[in-house]
Amino acid sequence: MKQLILAEKPSVARDLARVLGCKQQNKSYIEGPKHIVTWALGHLVELKMPEDYDKQYKQWRLEDLPIIPKHMGLKVIRQVSPQFRAIEQLAKRKDISELVIATDAGREGELVARWIMEKVRWQKPVKRLWISSQTDKAIRDGFNQLKPAKQYDNLYQSAVCRSEADWLIGLNVTRALTTKYNDPLSAGRVQTPTLAMILEREQEINAFQPKDFWTIDATIGMLKATWEHNGEKRLFEEKKATEIVSKVKGQQATVSSLQKKEKTEAHPMPYDLTELQRDANRRFGFSAKKTSSVLQKLYEQYKLVTYPRTDSRYLTKDMENTMFDRLQGMSSGYREEVQPLLKQKGNVVAKKVFNDSKVTDHHAIIPTDEPLHLGDLDNDERKLYDLIARRFLALFYPAYRLETLTATLNVAGETFMARETLVLDPGFKVLSGKEEESPRALANLKEGQSLSVKEVNTEKKLTEPPSRFTEADLLSRMEKYSLGTPATRADIIERLLGSEVLDRKNNKLHPTPKGKQLIELVNDELKSPELTAKWEQDLEAIARGKGNPKEFLENIRKQTKQLVMEIKSSSQEYRAHNLTGSKCPECGKLLKEVKGRDGKVLVCSDRECSYRRRKDPKLSNRRCPQCHKKMELHNGKAGTYFQCKPCNVVEKADDKKKKVTKREERQLLKKYSANNKEDEGFGNSLADALKAAMKDKK
Repeated sequence: MKQLILAEKPSVARDLARVLGCKQQNKSYIEGPKHIVTWALGHLVELKMPEDYDKQYKQWRLEDLPIIPKHMGLKVIRQVSPQFRAIEQLAKRKDISELVIATDAGREGELVARWIMEKVRWQKPVKRLWISSQTDKAIRDGFNQLKPAKQYDNLYQSAVCRSEADWLIGLNVTRALTTKYNDPLSAGRVQTPTLAMILEREQEINAFQPKDFWTIDATIGMLKATWEHNGEKRLFEEKKATEIVSKVKGQQATVSSLQKKEKTEAHPMPYDLTELQRDANRRFGFSAKKTSSVLQKLYEQYKLVTYPRTDSRYLTKDMENTMFDRLQGMSSGYREEVQPLLKQKGNVVAKKVFNDSKVTDHHAIIPTDEPLHLGDLDNDERKLYDLIARRFLALFYPAYRLETLTATLNVAGETFMARETLVLDPGFKVLSGKEEESPRALANLKEGQSLSVKEVNTEKKLTEPPSRFTEADLLSRMEKYSLGTPATRADIIERLLGSEVLDRKNNKLHPTPKGKQLIELVNDELKSPELTAKWEQDLEAIARGKGNPKEFLENIRKQTKQLVMEIKSSSQEYRAHNLTGSKCPECGKLLKEVKGRDGKVLVCSDRECSYRRRKDPKLSNRRCPQCHKKMELHNGKAGTYFQCKPCNVVEKADDKKKKVTKREERQLLKKYSANNKEDEGFGNSLADALKAAMKDKK
């Protein structure tokens, strides 16, 4: 008897098969003496769409909403149905005794596997492979410690609740807004409060009124000092600033107090996904989506880092004895930093990182013990790996220790402050490669000492508005309000950009006119980060076995009805921001300008009309039969066509992808029999018959 192992992706399946000794390669699986490894292609099964319950829902109508099925059904995704059928056939084999779920060890990975199991009606025993890295050792250890699948039932329930909640709220609210205002308007449980936060910041920027203020700096003896009063360094009256300058210029300053404080900067903890996305955005301008993609390659293809989609920055206590091997693995790329640590037997200084209670499904992102070959990585992969590696290495170095010196200087009744920082021990900051200078001007001062005021200057400045969010800022806000999960936040941001409610300019996120209008139309409750945060907390409670899935979904259904009712009864108005002065050649309504894959595209503003053409037509390789110049490629209601404007020649594009069914083959053979040889080059073969038939059809 054999184990059937279900991975999430073919690349992971190949690694599992290699480690397990499976060598017999088939189209949809890899078989060995004791195991058969197959794979999904991401999701193979999804929730049914409205039209699967009733064909009338294929057309979007406001009066049909809300659509709330009594029971949410599943269907196989058509594009990947061959792989599903292959798994279905494997499940029926009598030599298979049990299934091992080896999809990604997280909420969505659990959903991928369980939905496939439900559709193939799996009845045999099930176990779970739960690993945090893809190295051969981790895979072998994982298979030696397989968990009962029942242990993850609550995680699956949480995943189902998340999926159904997003379907019910996202689909109904999006259809309601789109049909009421006749424009594609997307809303959802997580994306809408995220957009609302960006709009709130935009309102703060627009409402901001800049003010003039002045600062005063002085050279006192050898010191650079700044005027302060009760911690405030700014003066909002020019007259007051001028008076202070006149008052202290040329005077003697007295050192009224000296303060020394020793500080210790704690080791930075290893990365979770959100913190890594933030740092990569600040340092390299990476989008959250790009960081996720590069990180997935480091994990899955190169096996150099542990599981990416984690929300923990701690490690489990049993990992302490793996530190030496991890250092050895990365030593080829970090010889100078690692060699002293290996001599200390990989002893971690920051012991607080080992905390079982702070690790839920997965520990922090750290290097694996896989040998590092930096030459195999491209520039972006090296940058991201370097962030992870240096954050990990910091755990082995001492803490950063410094001493702050603060001198308070009294000049004619005014207070000036001078500050310096002395580095006592650079500790883990030596990894940054930057040597911090330690000035010594304050070290020799004494209280009561008198110094001459040599120079006093004022500088006029303007108060600045709050800055627009970078992706790093937005990720912090999403984390604070529990909007989405580390695994989904990047996709949420990309969805907002794709639906043209946000723009990304110079690494800053700007709301578009469409986004501003959309937030005005959306229900107040759906805009609230607090409501979404509560939903996420409920989902987390369900995953931990402390929540009630049935109660959660009942509340979501009530919420869906309320949200749709509010949109239906709303008196708000909407005007598409991207309307042009041009009219649709097919229905006469105004055209809109939207972003397409190949640039700007003009589409009809009426959703019922499917007219669409490129604003700047794309030149094809098709040549005009008259002037032989390249023809323009257009997309119209009747399909794709080529046009040569100078000659006014139009040719319909050939449908090369059309397949001929078996029934059509028989009909064609009958029609084009061996006796019919009028067509040049026609013979007796099926291929010749089909060729002649297709030529006739054209």
